[in-house]
Amino acid sequence: MNKIIIIGTSRGIGKELVLQLASNKENEIHALSRNNCPEFAAHANIIFHRFDLNSDKVRSNAEFIFEGIGEINFMVNNAGKLVNKPFLELTADDIQSSYQTNILGLIQSTQAAVPHLLKSGAHVLNISSMGGFQGSVKFAGLSVYSTSKAALCSFTELFAEEFKETTISMNCLCLGAVQTEMLNEAFPGYEAPHTPKEMANYIADFLFNGHRFYRGKIIPLSVSTP
Repeated sequence: MNKIIIIGTSRGIGKELVLQLASNKENEIHALSRNNCPEFAAHANIIFHRFDLNSDKVRSNAEFIFEGIGEINFMVNNAGKLVNKPFLELTADDIQSSYQTNILGLIQSTQAAVPHLLKSGAHVLNISSMGGFQGSVKFAGLSVYSTSKAALCSFTELFAEEFKETTISMNCLCLGAVQTEMLNEAFPGYEAPHTPKEMANYIADFLFNGHRFYRGKIIPLSVSTP
């Protein structure tokens, strides 16, 4: 039985990833998000945990959840919060909430998971954005989102270095345009080349196989701009 943690599952790619993984009864998926998805109820191997990355007790809340799960084989840090606003109009809450969701809360959640990841030689997969990939095209209004996603890339490299003598592997996929609600908020009217189901299928395969070839790598995944 593969025990899989996915953080950020209420919609878009995260929701599709949970549903695709649930099609294999050998997978036990623990979906962590603020909001549940009604479609999860049809699958006995999906366990939903209400989890808020903007809480002031992220690490302790995650520790409580993970203690009940035990050994973790795979973990996906998929959560994301978009702020699309001119730089000078950004509020302190815009900056804090975006960073808390996109990087700070994920770091704290990973801290809580490490003792359980070490038991199995787990693969941790961070889901970043091409907006956070060094040298990619950047867009006005996305300074907080893109810089927080860039931090997730850097975290991947630093975690991999610190844990290189352990059995844990960590990698990061920087996704390009996928037809999600978040993309519509950032680029209204833009038609992306990929659907959430297509991207979830790729991520699922990489989750199970990517750590055989990569460790601590930042991998761009895009055929378009944005």
